[in-house]
Amino acid sequence: MVLRCDLPFRQLRPHGPPLRGSAARDQQGLRRAVESIRQIVPGRVFLAGHSYGGRQGTLLAANAPGLVDGLLLLSYPLHPPKRQDQLRTAHFPNLHTPALFVSGTRDGFGTIEELTAALKLIPARTQLLPIEGAGHELMSKRNAAELPTAVRNAFAEMFRSAMNTADRRSR
Repeated sequence: MVLRCDLPFRQLRPHGPPLRGSAARDQQGLRRAVESIRQIVPGRVFLAGHSYGGRQGTLLAANAPGLVDGLLLLSYPLHPPKRQDQLRTAHFPNLHTPALFVSGTRDGFGTIEELTAALKLIPARTQLLPIEGAGHELMSKRNAAELPTAVRNAFAEMFRSAMNTADRRSR
């Protein structure tokens, strides 16, 4: 089962970046979504997000260990474009949730090299799937046919043991 939801900021603002001060409310929205899913289905729960949504997922997981069993982070915004000195990694040492990061090689929010270095701060198991030629949006006409399969395969490989455990629990 997959639950797709908009963060509270997106519900209030259909377009544009998140409003300042919305992070705590957005993390609570993610927490409520996870808690709702746990009431419906047995087994493991994974949290995914693109850019700001993924960042809020990492912040929530760092502050609530065990809330989710894994993270799928698409285009994690490591720093604002052209502001490499403003890293968004202070919480990484507290992140004990396995995470798959998917990032384009042309993402202005962080290079593959910068992300690789930042992932060393995370004590949990991490994996980075670089998407050649992709920017922050990841999906393009050139990779639309292959990208979903590549992400799905990397996710399945990284979380295979977790997925097998969930299958056994639901039987």
